[in-house]
Amino acid sequence: MDYSTNVTYLSLEGHVELEKYRYVYFVITLSVYMLITCCNAVVIYVIYTNERLHEPMYIFIAALLCNALFGAAGLYPKLLSDLLSEKQIISHGACLFQAFWIYTNGGSEFALLAAMAYDRYVSICKPLQYATLMKMSTVKKLLFFCWFVPSCEMGISIILTYRPLCKYKLNRIYCNAHSVAKLSCGDITVVNLYGLSALTIVVCPPVMFVMYSYIRIIEVCVKNSKDFRRKALQTCFPHLFVFTCFSITACFEVVNARFEGNVPHLLTLILSIENWVIPPLINPIIYGLKLQEIWNRIKGMIWKKKMHNFAD
Repeated sequence: MDYSTNVTYLSLEGHVELEKYRYVYFVITLSVYMLITCCNAVVIYVIYTNERLHEPMYIFIAALLCNALFGAAGLYPKLLSDLLSEKQIISHGACLFQAFWIYTNGGSEFALLAAMAYDRYVSICKPLQYATLMKMSTVKKLLFFCWFVPSCEMGISIILTYRPLCKYKLNRIYCNAHSVAKLSCGDITVVNLYGLSALTIVVCPPVMFVMYSYIRIIEVCVKNSKDFRRKALQTCFPHLFVFTCFSITACFEVVNARFEGNVPHLLTLILSIENWVIPPLINPIIYGLKLQEIWNRIKGMIWKKKMHNFAD
């Protein structure tokens, strides 16, 4: 192939390590995708069908799990198709679209976790003002912000990245803008600078706000009773655990993308995959088990199903 100019298709070289046992990996990947879809969908369904759960905290949980399904849909179908294909290729445009999809998902995840931290902060630190500050109109505005702003920032990044390519080998199993930009024919300084700026804007404010919220929450908990601290921990622990897990995996992914080539290929592959396995699986399990109201509803659904089968 002559790829000195006008490259229109990219080769996803990250599949080399998977080639020998690709059918085994296909079964594993399909199982993980189905598990992610089922676990997240069950909790979303429970929240959607129970009016008692139509409160800001549970609405944000449902939004977070919807975002997980959105992100998984941007990765797994293409990955499953590639595992069954002799050649793992993707068009330039489709590659950038996948990068936009994945980046928007990551940015929205950070924003949603920050919105959830704000909800917990108001609930614990300003309980008398909760009904005023967390009206349904406010929740809708926060959700709109969480999805709209990251999509705009990442859209600009993808537009800047869309330029003629002189290379076609992408050493990954899915597309990200920085890796595609490095295949460009010309100078990518502007692309890199904007990418770093967008990354800083998307990640740093939510992380700082979550940290500030929990510092204030801890201050309030210290001044209150043991029972108050127990209830606060019960509602805050799932969010804090999910936020920590996602931040760590997202950090690994960013470092992996920025220092690609300096990391062993197998480690690169593992870092690429873990971000799309651990958070989407942990989130519904943590929220489903730790938040008593959701867990009670899930158990009620299971019990009803068993009784119906027994009656039949």
